Amino acid sequence: MPGMEDDAFAGSVVYICEHGPEGALGLCINKTADGVLLDDLFDTMGLPLHRPDLAGSAVLWGGPVQPERGFVLHHRLEDPDSQLSRYTSSLTLPDGLQVTTSRDILQDMAEGGGPPQLLFTLGYSAWDGGQLEDELLRNSWLTVPASADVLFEVPLEQRYERALALLGIQSWMLSSAAGSA
Repeated sequence: MPGMEDDAFAGSVVYICEHGPEGALGLCINKTADGVLLDDLFDTMGLPLHRPDLAGSAVLWGGPVQPERGFVLHHRLEDPDSQLSRYTSSLTLPDGLQVTTSRDILQDMAEGGGPPQLLFTLGYSAWDGGQLEDELLRNSWLTVPASADVLFEVPLEQRYERALALLGIQSWMLSSAAGSA
């Protein structure tokens, strides 16, 4: 919401990966990680990126927690020999999505494979138990259903407006003053 007190999250679109009594974990999907490009990051790790479709792609700022840790949000890929995830450390999400943190997905990408559509973030966003609910009650956030289109198709700079459009509103319609009825 426009009245967000935390400047880091102003204008953010956050995909919530986990939410429960102990807290929530999400990835910001519309802010870059200080100009870091995916192919440069792979070079730093000693992995040449053999995915021309990803060359020059921005690495996203997933949030302020563990900014040195990478997260890959992608459609679920199954191991062809089983029903298990193809990658060592993946969290299965609704709508056929996964978030993977293990190096094997990076190796797969370096060899020209990996998920066809993906977002790579450094860091994540986290809330303690009840904290996100409190922020929602204070009208700090709007919630919309997840959209693969917003996640993977819409350009970064348009994701905030497109997420709002899922509610039938535009940013100019929002006030920085919040209240409740």
